Amino acid sequence: MEYNIAVIPGDGIGPEIIREAMKVLDAVGRKYGHNFSYTQVLMGGVSIDATGVPLTDEALMTAKNSDAVLLGAVGGNVGGSNWYSLPPHLRPEAGLLALRKGLNLYANIRPAILFDELKAACPLREDIIGEGFDFVVVRELTGGLYFGDRWTKEVDGLRTATDTLVYNENEIARIAKIAFEIARKRRKKVCSVDKANVLDSSRLWRQVTKEVAENYPDVELVDMLVDNCAMQIVKDPGQFDVILTENMFGDILSDEASMVTGSIGMLSSASLGEGKLGLYEPSHGSAPDIAGQNKANPIATILSAAMMLRYSFDLDMEADRVEEAVRKVLKKGYRTVDIMSPEKTLVGTDKMGDLIAQEV
Repeated sequence: MEYNIAVIPGDGIGPEIIREAMKVLDAVGRKYGHNFSYTQVLMGGVSIDATGVPLTDEALMTAKNSDAVLLGAVGGNVGGSNWYSLPPHLRPEAGLLALRKGLNLYANIRPAILFDELKAACPLREDIIGEGFDFVVVRELTGGLYFGDRWTKEVDGLRTATDTLVYNENEIARIAKIAFEIARKRRKKVCSVDKANVLDSSRLWRQVTKEVAENYPDVELVDMLVDNCAMQIVKDPGQFDVILTENMFGDILSDEASMVTGSIGMLSSASLGEGKLGLYEPSHGSAPDIAGQNKANPIATILSAAMMLRYSFDLDMEADRVEEAVRKVLKKGYRTVDIMSPEKTLVGTDKMGDLIAQEV
């Protein structure tokens, strides 16, 4: 099979981790007879430097015409850049928001899995970890506070800022459907997270989610307030299967989930819409402090590529192979610096990619 992938290396460690993910994809191609072709796309700070904007219309069109998009990381104060002195709509992260919006990717899927081999890296006590945990955060991606109207103006002599949080029932229903579909293939439990004791948007969220749940009688639905959910993730993460929530809550909770897995360098993600075209990226940032030093953990990006194989290309067997290759390398004791522990073997970014590709 032939697959055209738009590749966005981005800023900081982005090019380093993308290189390793492509290395693993090429290994998959050789083993299973697929051909992955890559089209390089500028986005983020490097695009600002080259074009003056974080995402050009041409770059967006290239992404739209691809079969999937693989992203490294964008932003960060890389090399003394002045990107953050620019207006908000011209900063690196604005390119990512524009890409998600332009591709109509409204669902962000972030697995939080504690590998047995990394239990020592988990900050939680062993009695809390138990047999480990495996849950997924399903986050609405194109609505809420991040996309609402905002302004700052003087009111009664005081500088006053306003951000608007808006959701309609269709936006809630479509993301809820994805959560229930994912849960149906897992342990059949959805925890819908909101702030319904305070926010009208959350009360509508809860109402519509319950309406969608009627179509999934085999899936259990529970509601949980966001502050309680934040506590429960560190108190008993094993209770969760699929966490469904809105944009800002999902942003915060998925980062918390990444840390209880041992390192944010392990957390992959997929952003999906109505069709097969998806955006796949690690959940971590550009880490400019270690860029170019061969220290970055490429596993989150490699696992994101596995999600691409599964969700955009329907190559479940190949995705399983990549995930199993990661487990085998970890079981053999190889670690990047962020997940290093005593009596393990420290390797750099490129060596970790080599090892996983060899296991494939």
